[in-house]
Amino acid sequence: MTVGTAGSTGHEKPVTVMVVDDHPMWRDAVARDLAEAGFEVVASAGDGPEAVRRARAARPQVLVLDLNLPGASGVQVCKDVVAHDPAVRVLVLSASGEHADVLEAVKSGATGYLLKSAARAELVDAVRRTSVGDPVFTPGLAGLVLGEYRRLATVPPASAAPDEAAAPRLTDRETEVLRLVAKGLSYKQIAHRLVISHRTVQNHVQNTLGKLQLHNRVELVRYAIERGLDGDDDARTGGDM
Repeated sequence: MTVGTAGSTGHEKPVTVMVVDDHPMWRDAVARDLAEAGFEVVASAGDGPEAVRRARAARPQVLVLDLNLPGASGVQVCKDVVAHDPAVRVLVLSASGEHADVLEAVKSGATGYLLKSAARAELVDAVRRTSVGDPVFTPGLAGLVLGEYRRLATVPPASAAPDEAAAPRLTDRETEVLRLVAKGLSYKQIAHRLVISHRTVQNHVQNTLGKLQLHNRVELVRYAIERGLDGDDDARTGGDM
């Protein structure tokens, strides 16, 4: 692979990655491709329980995760890993393009979903973008996921606070970023639209998650849609959300 240093820029430390797949040859090939691209592969695993144990020990920035695993499903692994460390980004790499599998993965906390038919360059780009919190989906799946966010928003949250006035107050810029997140824009698109840096967008999102006591982008989008922040304007969501 000739993609160079996709996992790091300048003097920054490389992005740490863990690869989970029950097929050793595939797992080793993915790990090798990512290492050659500049990522630091800190662990790998071939079954669900092993994946949870090693992820907790290695604390990778990105977990590249297959769904079909012995011992525990990839969905359960994702739930356990993200619950233990919400900072871990999960990129599902699966042979299944079934809508139910995609939605279950996202609901469990996955940041992105890529089919195994993707080219190596696509995988490298997906891991890089996942590491900074951008949702990455195989073309055609982004609209499905955003539609599910909107459907879920019609279901009242089980633990809704009775006093809306007690909700944390967001700054105008945080609300602006939240509105664009709800429309499905990537962090890069938001940064371009608001003429701010990608890192500033990340900081606003992290601050908003903290204020609202939410854990991931799935919950954040649902929160925004429930409050009507996804209304139509000239935003374009594109294929990558």
